Amino acid sequence: MKMKRVAVVSAVVAAALDIGSGIAAAAPNPADTPREAIARAYIDALLSHDASAVPFAPDATRVEAGLQTGTSGPQLTHDLDTGVQYSVIQNIRDIRMSEDGDVVTARYLLDSGVLGIRLMTVDITETFVIQDHEIHTIVATIVPA
Repeated sequence: MKMKRVAVVSAVVAAALDIGSGIAAAAPNPADTPREAIARAYIDALLSHDASAVPFAPDATRVEAGLQTGTSGPQLTHDLDTGVQYSVIQNIRDIRMSEDGDVVTARYLLDSGVLGIRLMTVDITETFVIQDHEIHTIVATIVPA
């Protein structure tokens, strides 16, 4: 009886820690332009919780659903690294990018949940203004898929 309980708890913990498939979804793409690669680094940081490869301008901002959620590059970096709001992200898939001048638009599906159980998928469109190799602005629109 005790052995079964340990096996079940171990499986739940292993599932909760498994984000491997999501990280691969945002891996570098050799077809990306330099600006698209910067946007992809941001998307990767949503999964990896490591923003060291994301070049934010010092005064970068982020707006999500009309609300400002980022007020500076250092704050956005900190949130990506430690923000509990990103801990529920399980996978990012079907990434599609387009570029027009300094603007990169990324569209993707994001799966979120807890303990390895997917609870919701949302369709995200993020528009990045990238100048001088830095993200200056991100505007995000999130729609349940």
